Amino acid sequence: MELSSDIVRIVSALSTWWWMILGLMFLLYIALDGADLGAGIFALFSKDEEERGAIMASMAGFWDGNETWLVVAGGVLFGAFPLVYGSAFNFLMIPLMIALWGIISRAVAFEFHIHARSSKRLWGWAFAIGSLTAPFFAGVSLGAVLQGFPMKSGIAMSGIASRGFTTPVMHYAGGAMNFLTPFSIWTGFGAVIAAGLAGGLFLCARFLPGDVIHERAKSWTNLFSYLALIAIVITLVWSYAIFPWAAAKWTGPNWWIWAIWFVIVLFFAFKSMTNHSMQHDFTALLWGEGVVVLLWAAMWATMFPYIVPGTWTVHAASNPANSMAVFTLFMTGFVPVMIMYNWYQIWVFRGRFTKKSVYGAH
Repeated sequence: MELSSDIVRIVSALSTWWWMILGLMFLLYIALDGADLGAGIFALFSKDEEERGAIMASMAGFWDGNETWLVVAGGVLFGAFPLVYGSAFNFLMIPLMIALWGIISRAVAFEFHIHARSSKRLWGWAFAIGSLTAPFFAGVSLGAVLQGFPMKSGIAMSGIASRGFTTPVMHYAGGAMNFLTPFSIWTGFGAVIAAGLAGGLFLCARFLPGDVIHERAKSWTNLFSYLALIAIVITLVWSYAIFPWAAAKWTGPNWWIWAIWFVIVLFFAFKSMTNHSMQHDFTALLWGEGVVVLLWAAMWATMFPYIVPGTWTVHAASNPANSMAVFTLFMTGFVPVMIMYNWYQIWVFRGRFTKKSVYGAH
């Protein structure tokens, strides 16, 4: 009995650890690649192909490194929470497939645009449209996951059943379009707004003040700052109305913690906007990313102990203790290495540009 309780504690600790790592991986992807995606959304409204090329060149040093975090998040989900990996990818097959198409089209456009002659405009639009498609359908997927999805027990594996054992396997029980709800569509638009704001801050930090792209991005960011604040309020109110697990935490005994957290979010947003107005562009970008960190951490904490609200808890969805122990032993060390690599990459390519100076590189 004592050994059994020890195993339960180990599984609980390791699954919680990997739940936190999973949240960190998604956060790093959203914070870093979200700015790239937002810059691509800005490119949809560019007046000429030279501007799109300059925007692409401004992120050429690290956009692919940013996307690494999404790949790692998928690996963590597969290695630590395979039941969620299997059921969620079944549930979200359509929106994730379209989001992946957007990411792929951006990557192909990056490589082809610089070499193209007659088709340069085609690849510029592929980059811009892919940048819009990816965050929208990723946001739709997030909203759908927050609403949970139906599961049911399936038939045992034939090899096991033939020996007289029955092991029910949980699998997704809904339809292909179950992900599509008013809330998930709204979170898709919310993701586009958030990416648009991050992209505007990124472009202001990458291009020199007075440059045509910097000035247009500055006006764009002013607009999206207010859109983002409105989107945050709408999402919080809507979530409170439809998610009992969220309402119970936000208005429970520890309501004051959530209230303070929200005030801190507003303070970070205010600092980002004021620094942006004073053309302290990199500082404004950091404060803006701080808002992303705070909101994501609040969502992740609100969901706990669920990894998929109403469907999978963190502990129920995790691998057995021996698998989790091996996974932890071999994979945890890669996290700080990747963080250091990404930080060094950003530091190396931290310079600022003008539209004319950088277009020749793309």
